[in-house]
Amino acid sequence: MGKDYYKVLGIQKGASEDEIKKAYRKQALRYHPDKNKSAGAEDKFKEIAEAYDVLSDAKKKDIYDRYGEDGLKGSCGGPNGPSYTFHGDPHAMFAEFFGGRSPFDHFFSHGGGMDDDIDIDDPFAAFGMGGLGGFQRSFKSRAGGIHGGCEKTKDPPVVHELKVSLEEVFKGCTKKMKISRKRLNVDGCTMRSEDKILTVDIKRGWKEGTKITFPREGDETPTNIPADVVFVVKDKTHPVFRREGSDIIYPAKISLRDALCGCTVSVPTLDGRTITVTSRDVIKPGMRKRIVAEGLPLSKCPEKRGDMVLEFLVKFPDKLGQSAREALGQILPP
Repeated sequence: MGKDYYKVLGIQKGASEDEIKKAYRKQALRYHPDKNKSAGAEDKFKEIAEAYDVLSDAKKKDIYDRYGEDGLKGSCGGPNGPSYTFHGDPHAMFAEFFGGRSPFDHFFSHGGGMDDDIDIDDPFAAFGMGGLGGFQRSFKSRAGGIHGGCEKTKDPPVVHELKVSLEEVFKGCTKKMKISRKRLNVDGCTMRSEDKILTVDIKRGWKEGTKITFPREGDETPTNIPADVVFVVKDKTHPVFRREGSDIIYPAKISLRDALCGCTVSVPTLDGRTITVTSRDVIKPGMRKRIVAEGLPLSKCPEKRGDMVLEFLVKFPDKLGQSAREALGQILPP
């Protein structure tokens, strides 16, 4: 059983978009670690952010509703392979949702904390601000003196290639990717450049083209919402094998005599073993022989594997002597 995102937000399956937003607002305010000092508040706050990230996105929500967390994250029962991991910053999500980076600065300006009798479903009503919308208008009016009150727009995704070797796809690995980006200073106007390390867990069997998204990790300016940073898996060129889906292709070079008379080929594997393959058949150039379950893990069920395919390359002699020509002419069929 995976996570019940509806239970995390305290709502029923089938909740409307407005109900999801209202539930996130309520739970995020309640468990924000700046105000909730109880043990586990930080973990609960992140869990709430992940639940909202999924249920507020129509595509993710549809997959989750049909297949649960396992299907969404690409376990064996899922239809779409590895596709979703929450890499977001719950604090950035909170700030974006409430229209500013530090909503508590205004919300708690009348005292040291939240009064027990304030309705957390509409906490801003206590300050005569007309609910959440009033709070956002108040925040924007303060920012408008600097930025002209313009609505922030989100930049398009920043896409990077993430090159992985077949051995890394075979075993799985962790990649730490360093990015450089711009971030706003606390004054909300000037910017600084900073580096950040993003950690990517490469799952066994991931296919070329798999995308890993880090929400809002791009440049931040006074007028934009940071872009998502997207890594796209790209296979490195391998010195021995090439890849076809979950199968790996091994070019087995044999002589013309071996092709006609039979041969034994020693075949390396990705995990360092050697497999001996014997053929007594006549081998034509380009023929293939399949070795079952010696390929890459399947992306949807990593405990199962694709095949290794021997692709025979027949080496013909550059020239033949007269006696060899005559002998072959007598032996070979017309």
